Amino acid sequence: MSRYRMEDNTVVDTDNAKQSWDEAQDWNGNNMIGVSSNSQWLDQTLYESRKGRFYVVTESRIQGRSDSCEWISEEEAVRWLILNEKKVPERLQHLVEQVTE
Repeated sequence: MSRYRMEDNTVVDTDNAKQSWDEAQDWNGNNMIGVSSNSQWLDQTLYESRKGRFYVVTESRIQGRSDSCEWISEEEAVRWLILNEKKVPERLQHLVEQVTE
């Protein structure tokens, strides 16, 4: 469980999320690199809140850097899911054509 205060002062609790998706990782020959974070030191997880809003939590393994959380739009969530080769929820399928070429 993690709680974050968002820019709009809403508090999100990851335990309350309807769904979550972990970032995919690729091997670069030396380290596993996050597809979205493009880092071996940061891990991202996409969440859908119980109210249907999307947010990304970025967890850090860098000393002195805190974890962070930010709201993202439905379009950004679809981009994140596609980039990480995750199944796009049915209710967002109409955005796939809009965000891909």
